[in-house]
Amino acid sequence: MITVTWDTLPLILLTIAVAVLGVGRFVRAVVYDDFPPTKWWREKWVSWTDGSGWQTLFLCWWCLSFWVAAACVGWWIAGLHFEWAAWAWWIFWGSFALGYLAPMVIVRDEPPHPH
Repeated sequence: MITVTWDTLPLILLTIAVAVLGVGRFVRAVVYDDFPPTKWWREKWVSWTDGSGWQTLFLCWWCLSFWVAAACVGWWIAGLHFEWAAWAWWIFWGSFALGYLAPMVIVRDEPPHPH
């Protein structure tokens, strides 16, 4: 069990924020983005599942996000027992979280385009 105190609260909140943003970015990359590896994966998945109910799994944000979140939480729990898993969790999900936040800041920081 994790003890929540004023000392641990900031890290707990940061962990939750990284998980939510990281899962969101990962799911968006898999389901929507035109990034060549994920686009290739979606096309292969569609051809392999060919109209079955499984086809929706990698084409639906709602469908995939549950499973990605479950993997994220499971990995985080593993990090409680293995230090290398904790470091890997922060690097992997932290990269996705930062990769989601940075463009949100950049798009709001662009100067107005002259018309």
